[in-house]
Amino acid sequence: MQIGHCQVQLYFFGQDLYDDMLAAIDGARESVYLETFLWKGDGLGQRFKEHLIRKANEGVDVHVVYDHFGNLVVPPSFKLFPEPVHALGYRAMTRPWHVLDPRHYALEHRKLLVVDGEAAFIGGYNIGSDYATKWRDTHLRLDGPDAADLAQHFVTFWNAHAPEVEHISRHYRRHFDPVINVQGNNAAQLTFPIRDMYIEAIDTAEACIRLTSAYFVPDSGLIAALLKARDRDVEVKIMVPWVSNHVVTDWLARGYFNELLRAGVRVFGYQSMLHAKTCTIDGQWSTVGTANLDRLSALGNYEINVELYSEALARQMEDQFERDVSHAKELRWQEWERRPWYAKAGEVILAPLRNLL
Repeated sequence: MQIGHCQVQLYFFGQDLYDDMLAAIDGARESVYLETFLWKGDGLGQRFKEHLIRKANEGVDVHVVYDHFGNLVVPPSFKLFPEPVHALGYRAMTRPWHVLDPRHYALEHRKLLVVDGEAAFIGGYNIGSDYATKWRDTHLRLDGPDAADLAQHFVTFWNAHAPEVEHISRHYRRHFDPVINVQGNNAAQLTFPIRDMYIEAIDTAEACIRLTSAYFVPDSGLIAALLKARDRDVEVKIMVPWVSNHVVTDWLARGYFNELLRAGVRVFGYQSMLHAKTCTIDGQWSTVGTANLDRLSALGNYEINVELYSEALARQMEDQFERDVSHAKELRWQEWERRPWYAKAGEVILAPLRNLL
C-alpha cells in the first residue's frame, strides 16, 4: 500500500520476511546496513551471513551490528566476518567504570535492515530459524524516501560506537514526512521518545486501542494512560503471550491484569510465542517497531519504532489482531479473581522486579 511517499508492507510470518530481506540484500547496489539483537548461528543465520559476504565481495558497502551480550551463546566462529564486511558486536560496557553509568546498561535491541537507503525493514523479528516458522511477530517494510531516515539512524549508531577510522561517510538525504515518523531511543543521549509516543497516542484515543506486547511490564504512566482511556469509554484490547520465552516477565505482566480487567480493559493471552511490538488506535494511527512495553525498552535499550498515519494500514493491523484473538484466550475478571492464592502471592513477590525489567 502507498503511505505518503513510500510503499509499505506488513509481515506477520517470518519466512516471508526473510525471503524478502535476502532478496533485497541480493539486489543491493551501494550499501547494506543490518542491525539485529539476536543472530542465531543456525541455517537461516548462516544464509544471511553468506549473502552479506557475497555482496561485500561484489563491492557493496556492507555493515552489520549485533548485540554482544544477546549473542553470548552463539559460537564465536560464527561472529567472525571476512574483511570486506564491516561488523560491530556492540558491547554496553567496555571500561570498568561503566558499571557506574546507567547509559552503559543499554542493550542494542534494534532489528533493522536498510538497502541502498531506499528499502528498509524494521520490527520485532531477530534472525534465526525458529523465528521463521514458530513465532508470531510483526515486521514492516518501507520502500521510498523514508528509508533514508532509518539508514541515518543506523549510521549514527555505527559512528558512535565504531572506531573513527571505520566511520561511515555515506549520507542518504532525510526529509520530513507528516504520515511516517521514526522514533528512536538513544541511551547514550538519555533520550527515550518511544514511551512518550505511546502515551501521547493513547491519550488521543477516542474509540479503540489494539495493543500487542511481547513483554508487558509498563510503568505507572502507561498504565494510567490506558485506564484514563477506559474512563473515556475507549475500547482497549491488549494481547500478550500467555507463555513467552521469559517466564519471569510473564508473571510480572499478570500482576497488572487485575487492575486492568476491573477497569474494563480486555486482555488476551496468546497461546504460543508472540513477539510483536505493535499498537493501532482509532483505525488511523499505528506503530511497528522493536520496543517492548517494559522498563528496559522504555528507559534503557537502544530501540526504534515507526509510527504511521494510515487507515489502510490500521485496517490490516486490526485484522491481524482479530486473527490473533482466534488463537488466544480472553481473561475474564471474575475468573481472574479466583486464580490460586499462590499465583497472587507470586505476583506480589515479583512486583519489585518491574523497575529492573
